[in-house]
Amino acid sequence: MERKQGFFSALKEEVIRGLSPGRSRANSPSASASPVSSLLWRRKGRRNLQKQPEPLIIARSGSLRSMEALSPLREGPDQDDGEDSRMEGSWGHWMKGQLSRTPSVSSSNMFKRSDLRLLLGVLGAPLAPVHVSCAETSPHLSIKDNPIEATSAQYILQQYTAASGGQAVQNSILNAYAMGKVRMMASEFETANKVKKNQNSLKTAESGGFVLWKMNPDMWYVELALGGSKIHAGCNGKLVWRHTPWLGAHAAKGPVRPLRRALQGLDPKTTASMFRNARCIGEKEINGDDCFILKICADSATLKARSEGPAEIIRHVLFGYFSQKTGLLVHIEDSHLTRIQNNEGDAVYWETTINSFLDDYRPVDGVMIAHSGRSVVTLFRFGDTAMSHTRTRMEEEWEIEEVAFNVPGLSMDCFIPPAELRFASISETC
Repeated sequence: MERKQGFFSALKEEVIRGLSPGRSRANSPSASASPVSSLLWRRKGRRNLQKQPEPLIIARSGSLRSMEALSPLREGPDQDDGEDSRMEGSWGHWMKGQLSRTPSVSSSNMFKRSDLRLLLGVLGAPLAPVHVSCAETSPHLSIKDNPIEATSAQYILQQYTAASGGQAVQNSILNAYAMGKVRMMASEFETANKVKKNQNSLKTAESGGFVLWKMNPDMWYVELALGGSKIHAGCNGKLVWRHTPWLGAHAAKGPVRPLRRALQGLDPKTTASMFRNARCIGEKEINGDDCFILKICADSATLKARSEGPAEIIRHVLFGYFSQKTGLLVHIEDSHLTRIQNNEGDAVYWETTINSFLDDYRPVDGVMIAHSGRSVVTLFRFGDTAMSHTRTRMEEEWEIEEVAFNVPGLSMDCFIPPAELRFASISETC
């Protein structure tokens, strides 16, 4: 408890003084700083002026230690080595202190930049298929005039809520913070003629970390650094946006949707809300554990709102596998199909499937949190010609190192969209 109180007191002292990722993004549109990285820069500046001892940062399990010096991270995979003006040292310092690892070598030496971009684009900050709001109350369990599939799903969700800590505990959480480390790699690439597998997966895997902030209602912000590159995304409750080095800041089409990474055992309340209108479609054994399967689908209006130009999203389905023994969510299968119309008349289809396995559930302030897991992603391209299909397989492993609820001083200013995104929206409206 003493270590957690030290973390809260240090964070509260700086946040109350006006530090927030929203202000950092407003001052530097092209590169957003996380709440913790902003905190570190503020302390670093104060140390230089007053010659105070070295700043402290939050380490594993809430402990404190001195920050180590290291070179800043690159802004993106396609950046030249000489573009020092776009490098961000704050996130690099923070990530070095958190993960305690040697800075990775240049990604061009051991990992293709296109693969790194693909990993960050697909696994960095994917969204759930439908809009949910934590402010909505759970439906009352009733068997009257309801199909057995819907009634069974409501019962399974009630068991899940109870196993995750209970409704009262989850309603008492106003905001949350989570920090962890990830490892990603592209493990296989298949064409119509051959299959190329990654034989040295341990050597080519890229390691990094992420920090996630959530606040009711429906606000979140995430930063993920991998292989010397960084992406960040967020939602202020009305707009979902993402910033990548190769596309800059852009808003997500369609309704506001939760961050899929939060559904991977970090946010039981949002997960239960996501499956509120689900149907139970059967049972299946996952890693020796008998599970109930709940299914939700994005409706046609949502799919149409998310489609843009030649890209049409045909379907987006989410399956949740809930353990019959523990009641907890142990597996998520996310699949969506996109149709892209070429100018020549032939259509190309992209099917993206993400299978996530959740493990190591442990209580944090009365809430059951999955502290580790892994995801397997398959990208399947087909449609233009019979023998031109490709299949790409990617993998991700993650480990949660810190979780905290009701962080003092966290405000709506921490979820402000990037400045250039706001300006672009104003100019388009005009």
